[in-house]
Amino acid sequence: MPPKKQVEEKKVLLGRPGNNLKSGIVGLANVGKSTFFQAITRCPLGNPANYPYATIDPEEARVIVPSPRLDKLNEIYKPKSEVPAHITLYDIAGLTRGSSTGEGLGNAFLSHIRAVDAVYQVVRCFDDAEIIHIEGDVNPVRDLEIISNELRLKDIEFAEKHLEGVNKITKRGGQSLEVKQKKDEAALVERIIELLKDGQRVANQTWSPKEVEVINTMFLLTAKPTIYLINLSERDYIRKKNKHLLAIKEWVDKFSPGDVIIPFSV
Repeated sequence: MPPKKQVEEKKVLLGRPGNNLKSGIVGLANVGKSTFFQAITRCPLGNPANYPYATIDPEEARVIVPSPRLDKLNEIYKPKSEVPAHITLYDIAGLTRGSSTGEGLGNAFLSHIRAVDAVYQVVRCFDDAEIIHIEGDVNPVRDLEIISNELRLKDIEFAEKHLEGVNKITKRGGQSLEVKQKKDEAALVERIIELLKDGQRVANQTWSPKEVEVINTMFLLTAKPTIYLINLSERDYIRKKNKHLLAIKEWVDKFSPGDVIIPFSV
């Protein structure tokens, strides 16, 4: 008998599927978030400025996703209505060290991130004496760690509150289906808290379909897929070189494996 073909299990993705997803642009202050927002949406919203918290309330713009395949299908079938996929982008104010505990209006900004499906994290890799850096100097790996730590710390807080609510039901005791399900949920949340404390992100783990259902209800910040946008100087982008790129790649491979890195110059 020939050996049975092993079917590779497809990883269950976190979040919601759809053709109208929301993405938030995050990062420290003065890294190029608002300029990127204006460039990709081609709109004048946003407030690029050389000082922290120039953006308070998030700006919002909808962008149509180009699809040559959809254009061809419309040309062939000539439907009565054509509804392309779109993405809604939010320019979220800059985070800062201590945002998870409310520094720099951090709680409001973190709640804005909680509402999106995915994250564009803009990381500054350009030197410019005229554009201040909130931490004093350009150090992308340090900046990545600041954002990562603030999101993880807030997720630990969210998860611990969620666990409190689950434990209220499990403490009733009994053998009901609800109690059994909540005991399984409590065990899952405890695992999530441990991996967050260990410096890991929820999005980069492998979860079962049942676990994904629970995690989706928690709206965790680190459960969102992330694209790292590395903002280079125009000179570095053209020559495809920057002294920080290797260190950034090593950091992402270690703490956010599988997520995309895109060098660009906004």
